Amino acid sequence: MPDTTPTGVYPCYENQFSIDITGGDGTTPANNKTIADMETFSVSIDGNVEEWNPYDTEGWTRRLVTGKAITISVSGKRNVGDDGNDYIESIATKTGSECSTTLTWNFPSGAKLVMPCVVNVTEWGAGESRAVAPLAFDAMSDGKPTFTPAT
Repeated sequence: MPDTTPTGVYPCYENQFSIDITGGDGTTPANNKTIADMETFSVSIDGNVEEWNPYDTEGWTRRLVTGKAITISVSGKRNVGDDGNDYIESIATKTGSECSTTLTWNFPSGAKLVMPCVVNVTEWGAGESRAVAPLAFDAMSDGKPTFTPAT
Protein backbone atom coordinates (compact mmCIF):
# COMPACT_ATOMS: atom_id res chain seq x y z
CA MET A 1 0.00 0.00 0.00
CA PRO A 2 1.48 3.41 -0.93
CA ASP A 3 2.40 5.98 1.71
CA THR A 4 -0.30 8.71 1.73
CA THR A 5 1.37 10.93 4.35
CA PRO A 6 1.36 14.51 3.01
CA THR A 7 4.74 15.94 2.09
CA GLY A 8 5.95 19.40 1.17
CA VAL A 9 4.69 22.78 2.27
CA TYR A 10 1.10 23.53 3.22
CA PRO A 11 -1.09 26.55 4.00
CA CYS A 12 -1.59 27.24 7.71
CA TYR A 13 -5.38 26.92 7.39
CA GLU A 14 -4.93 23.16 7.07
CA ASN A 15 -4.27 23.16 10.83
CA GLN A 16 -7.65 22.64 12.46
CA PHE A 17 -8.60 23.30 16.09
CA SER A 18 -11.59 22.34 18.19
CA ILE A 19 -12.46 23.01 21.80
CA ASP A 20 -14.59 21.05 24.25
CA ILE A 21 -17.42 23.52 24.93
CA THR A 22 -18.48 21.66 28.08
CA GLY A 23 -15.11 22.13 29.78
CA GLY A 24 -14.58 18.39 29.44
CA ASP A 25 -11.73 16.15 28.40
CA GLY A 26 -12.37 16.24 24.65
CA THR A 27 -13.36 12.59 24.37
CA THR A 28 -17.00 13.23 23.37
CA PRO A 29 -16.95 14.27 19.69
CA ALA A 30 -20.27 16.16 19.92
CA ASN A 31 -18.75 18.48 22.55
CA ASN A 32 -15.73 19.41 20.39
CA LYS A 33 -16.49 22.46 18.29
CA THR A 34 -14.40 24.49 15.91
CA ILE A 35 -14.11 28.20 16.69
CA ALA A 36 -15.41 30.20 13.72
CA ASP A 37 -13.58 33.18 12.26
CA MET A 38 -10.24 32.66 13.93
CA GLU A 39 -7.51 34.12 11.69
CA THR A 40 -4.13 33.58 13.31
CA PHE A 41 -2.47 31.30 15.79
CA SER A 42 0.99 31.01 17.26
CA VAL A 43 2.53 28.33 19.40
CA SER A 44 5.13 28.78 22.09
CA ILE A 45 6.78 25.95 23.98
CA ASP A 46 8.39 26.82 27.27
CA GLY A 47 10.97 24.31 28.47
CA ASN A 48 12.07 24.33 32.09
CA VAL A 49 15.81 23.80 31.95
CA GLU A 50 17.86 22.78 34.98
CA GLU A 51 21.55 23.74 34.81
CA TRP A 52 24.54 22.56 36.80
CA ASN A 53 28.32 22.81 36.58
CA PRO A 54 30.12 19.64 37.64
CA TYR A 55 33.89 19.52 37.97
CA ASP A 56 34.29 16.84 35.33
CA THR A 57 32.93 19.07 32.51
CA GLU A 58 35.86 21.48 32.97
CA GLY A 59 33.71 24.57 33.30
CA TRP A 60 31.10 23.62 30.69
CA THR A 61 27.48 23.77 31.83
CA ARG A 62 25.30 20.64 31.81
CA ARG A 63 21.57 21.03 31.12
CA LEU A 64 18.43 18.91 31.27
CA VAL A 65 14.89 19.83 30.22
CA THR A 66 12.80 18.94 33.27
CA GLY A 67 9.41 20.28 32.24
CA LYS A 68 7.38 21.77 29.39
CA ALA A 69 4.43 24.07 28.85
CA ILE A 70 2.62 24.94 25.62
CA THR A 71 0.67 28.11 24.89
CA ILE A 72 -1.40 28.39 21.73
CA SER A 73 -2.42 32.00 21.10
CA VAL A 74 -5.42 32.39 18.78
CA SER A 75 -7.00 35.56 17.43
CA GLY A 76 -9.85 36.36 15.11
CA LYS A 77 -13.31 37.85 15.05
CA ARG A 78 -16.26 37.57 17.42
CA ASN A 79 -18.96 35.44 15.76
CA VAL A 80 -22.20 35.42 17.79
CA GLY A 81 -24.09 32.15 17.36
CA ASP A 82 -21.09 29.91 16.66
CA ASP A 83 -20.79 27.31 19.44
CA GLY A 84 -16.99 27.46 19.72
CA ASN A 85 -16.77 31.23 19.45
CA ASP A 86 -19.63 31.70 21.96
CA TYR A 87 -17.90 29.33 24.40
CA ILE A 88 -14.64 31.29 24.33
CA GLU A 89 -16.52 34.57 24.77
CA SER A 90 -18.56 33.10 27.65
CA ILE A 91 -15.48 32.54 29.79
CA ALA A 92 -14.00 36.02 29.33
CA THR A 93 -15.00 37.07 32.86
CA LYS A 94 -14.82 33.66 34.56
CA THR A 95 -12.07 32.37 36.82
CA GLY A 96 -10.92 29.10 38.33
CA SER A 97 -11.97 25.75 36.89
CA GLU A 98 -14.62 27.43 34.73
CA CYS A 99 -11.74 28.36 32.38
CA SER A 100 -10.49 24.76 32.05
CA THR A 101 -11.23 22.61 29.02
CA THR A 102 -9.52 20.58 26.27
CA LEU A 103 -8.21 21.87 22.95
CA THR A 104 -7.59 19.49 20.05
CA TRP A 105 -5.19 20.41 17.26
CA ASN A 106 -5.37 18.35 14.06
CA PHE A 107 -2.23 18.79 11.97
CA PRO A 108 -2.19 18.62 8.15
CA SER A 109 0.00 15.50 8.41
CA GLY A 110 -2.72 13.62 10.29
CA ALA A 111 -0.98 14.02 13.67
CA LYS A 112 -3.09 15.22 16.60
CA LEU A 113 -2.45 17.06 19.88
CA VAL A 114 -5.07 16.80 22.62
CA MET A 115 -4.25 19.37 25.28
CA PRO A 116 -5.98 19.89 28.63
CA CYS A 117 -5.79 23.64 29.00
CA VAL A 118 -6.75 26.84 30.75
CA VAL A 119 -8.30 29.42 28.43
CA ASN A 120 -7.36 33.03 29.03
CA VAL A 121 -9.39 35.48 26.90
CA THR A 122 -7.04 38.30 25.91
CA GLU A 123 -9.12 40.41 23.51
CA TRP A 124 -12.88 40.83 23.69
CA GLY A 125 -15.05 42.92 21.40
CA ALA A 126 -13.17 46.25 21.44
CA GLY A 127 -11.72 48.14 18.51
CA GLU A 128 -12.15 50.93 16.00
CA SER A 129 -15.70 51.94 15.08
CA ARG A 130 -15.42 50.42 11.58
CA ALA A 131 -13.63 47.25 12.66
CA VAL A 132 -15.16 43.83 13.19
CA ALA A 133 -15.22 42.96 16.89
CA PRO A 134 -12.19 40.85 17.84
CA LEU A 135 -11.92 37.75 19.98
CA ALA A 136 -8.54 36.38 21.05
CA PHE A 137 -7.35 33.90 23.65
CA ASP A 138 -4.45 31.85 24.94
CA ALA A 139 -4.95 28.12 25.44
CA MET A 140 -2.32 27.27 28.04
CA SER A 141 -1.48 23.63 28.72
CA ASP A 142 -2.69 22.29 32.05
CA GLY A 143 -0.82 19.05 32.51
CA LYS A 144 0.66 16.79 29.87
CA PRO A 145 -0.96 16.83 26.42
CA THR A 146 -1.31 13.71 24.29
CA PHE A 147 0.43 13.82 20.92
CA THR A 148 -0.48 11.17 18.36
CA PRO A 149 1.87 11.09 15.36
CA ALA A 150 0.48 10.70 11.86
CA THR A 151 0.12 7.08 10.80
